Amino acid sequence: MRRILVTGGCGFIGSNFVRHILAQGKCDKIINLDLLTYAGNLENLAGIEDDPRYEFVRGDICDFALAAKLMKNADAIVNFTAESHVDRSILDSGEFIRTNITGTQTLLDAARKAEIERFVQISTDEVYGSLGAEGCFTEETPLAPNSPYSASKASADMLVRSYHHTYGLPAIITRSSNNYGPYQFPEKLIPLFITNLLADKPVPIYGKGLNVRDWVFVEDHYSAIACVLEKGRPGEVYNIGAGNEQSNIEITRLLLAELGKDESLIEYVRDRPGHDLRYAIDSSKIQSELGWAPEHEFAEAMRLTINWYREHTEWWRRIKTGEYLEYYQRQYGK
Repeated sequence: MRRILVTGGCGFIGSNFVRHILAQGKCDKIINLDLLTYAGNLENLAGIEDDPRYEFVRGDICDFALAAKLMKNADAIVNFTAESHVDRSILDSGEFIRTNITGTQTLLDAARKAEIERFVQISTDEVYGSLGAEGCFTEETPLAPNSPYSASKASADMLVRSYHHTYGLPAIITRSSNNYGPYQFPEKLIPLFITNLLADKPVPIYGKGLNVRDWVFVEDHYSAIACVLEKGRPGEVYNIGAGNEQSNIEITRLLLAELGKDESLIEYVRDRPGHDLRYAIDSSKIQSELGWAPEHEFAEAMRLTINWYREHTEWWRRIKTGEYLEYYQRQYGK
C-alpha cells in the first residue's frame, strides 16, 4: 500500500503508527486526517512535519466530502479515530456515538466511492465484554459490550463487517488488548499513574484494583497493524495481544517500585459503573496466519514507557491543565 490515509494520526496509537510506517520507508505518502480534539496532539508527530511523504489535514471523519477527496489520493485507509475513554463515555456517550459510529459509516461510504484497496478498522477487545477467571477472547467470541464506549465500537465493527459482505469492500478489523507506551494521553491508567507519581500525587484505583487487563506495548501493536495492512485477508478479524495479564493493583505496585514510591500514594476510589472484571486475548490467529508476534517483554517495555514520561515532562505537564484538571476532579474527586 503505497499511499495510506490514516485517521486519528495525532492520537496515541495513530501517531506511533505514522512514525513507524515512515521509518520503514515502505510508503510514498501518508495523509493524516485528525480533528485535534482533546486527545489529538500535533506534538506527537514533532519532527516529521517536513517529510515530503507526510501530509497533515485537520478535519472531521464525519465530513463525507473531505473524506472522499482525501481517499482519491490513497490506496488504503487505517481508521484509528475514536473516542476511547470508558469513563468519559459513562459521563456522556453522545460524542462516542457520533465519532465511533457515524464517523466510521462516513469513512466506509467514502471508501466505497473511491474503490479503496484496503480498509483497516482499529477496534478493541472491549467489544467482547467481560471474562471470568479463565479463558481468552478469540475472534469467534460473541460481542457483548458493557459500556457506551465498547458498544459504539462494536457497532462500528458491525458496520465494517456489513460493508464487506454487502458491497465487497476489502475491510479488515483488528481488536487489541490494552495498550501502553509513549505519547499515551494521561487519562489512561498507566500514563496517568506514571505522571501522578512523578509529581508525587496520589493514584486513584477503582474498587480494590482487582480488574485484570491484557497489556500490549504500542510498538508491538503498530507492527501488528502494519502486518494486517500488508497481508491480512479482507473480511477477517485479527485479535492482537501479548499475553501479559496484570491486575490494576499489580500494575500500580510495579510502578511504585520502579519510581521509588510507597503505597501511601494509593487512593482507592469508588468503582466505575459496569466495570468489566477481566480481558484476555488469544492472538494465535494473527501469529499463525500472518507471522506476527509480540517482541517486547512486559517489564522491559514498562521501563521504556516510564523513562519516556520522565524525559518528556513538558509534554504531559502541558496536557494536565485546564479542562483536563476539571475532568479529573469530576471523575475522581470526593
